[in-house]
Amino acid sequence: MLKSLNTSLILRGILGFGTGVIALAWPGVTVYALVILFAMLALVGAGQEAAQAFSSSTARPVVQHLLLGVINAAAGVTALAWPAPTAVVLVLIVASWAVVGGVVQLYAAFRSGQVAGTRAAFILGGLATVAFGAALFARPDMGAITLALLFGMFNLIYGAWQFSLGIEMRKTGKTLRAVGRERFAA
Repeated sequence: MLKSLNTSLILRGILGFGTGVIALAWPGVTVYALVILFAMLALVGAGQEAAQAFSSSTARPVVQHLLLGVINAAAGVTALAWPAPTAVVLVLIVASWAVVGGVVQLYAAFRSGQVAGTRAAFILGGLATVAFGAALFARPDMGAITLALLFGMFNLIYGAWQFSLGIEMRKTGKTLRAVGRERFAA
């Protein structure tokens, strides 16, 4: 079991690291690929909604599922037809998420019962998250490239971490097998 898990972690690390290198080397292509991925996800969602609509036994869910399917299909086709505006909209969605998340963190900081260290962490995290969202709102065109670069850096770190974890698991497995052989040989 350890061998297959550590091999999986090592492969995941190599793929993550490779994805990070590609995202950092070609951030524009990465943004375009993420838009295409979003479009495919929306089109698959449209197909799933249509399938659910026609598998229902009553009329009411059929209309709701078909409406959701049409909205998903429209989003997918729009993303494929206009990838640059879609990338900007996706950045604005991330910016909105960051601002709301930061405000929630700031709210959590001032709830009663928080210890000073936790309160400080919430305040710093909230301010950083709101600042990130504000920066994306200020320059959504540059935000898409920035997000691609952050995606690349995340994958570099994640890939290296998974790779090293897989190597450590492989070493641990060898050590455990050696200890087991010594114990049962005696």
